[in-house]
Amino acid sequence: MSTFENLEYNSLLSNFKELLKNNSLKFTKQREVVLKTLYEKDEHFTPEDLYIFLRSTYPELNIGIATVYRTLNLLEESLMVTSISFGVAGKKFELANKPHHDHMICKNCGLIIEFQNDKIEQLQLEIAQANHFTITSHLMQLRGLCKECAKNSKH
Repeated sequence: MSTFENLEYNSLLSNFKELLKNNSLKFTKQREVVLKTLYEKDEHFTPEDLYIFLRSTYPELNIGIATVYRTLNLLEESLMVTSISFGVAGKKFELANKPHHDHMICKNCGLIIEFQNDKIEQLQLEIAQANHFTITSHLMQLRGLCKECAKNSKH
């Protein structure tokens, strides 16, 4: 990690410790590796995928699936983590420290493509302004088929 990344992670970790304290929860290595993994991996994790990753990466920690779920829910409630809902298939989580971006989600394989487009952002502001509406946040999810799934569905 670079010096900036260390400072950023240390600040995130400090906020996490404060969050745990405010919720009368102990700071544990298991909870820390949930946060650290979300910080270090630029991925969207289901709780199950994160659990499997943590069990294989940190076998000595004896981390439970319930700890992963509870930690993710706490982080999401505190807005440190965001999620994308896949309906009955559950949620995928990512750390909320990234610059604003939107998502394209393949409805077949679940691939998530992140994108940011200044024209779309500006158009949203113009539409809101024309309707005397103040946007406080937004979430754009475009659902369809990725290149591979679209190609395979034509055969």
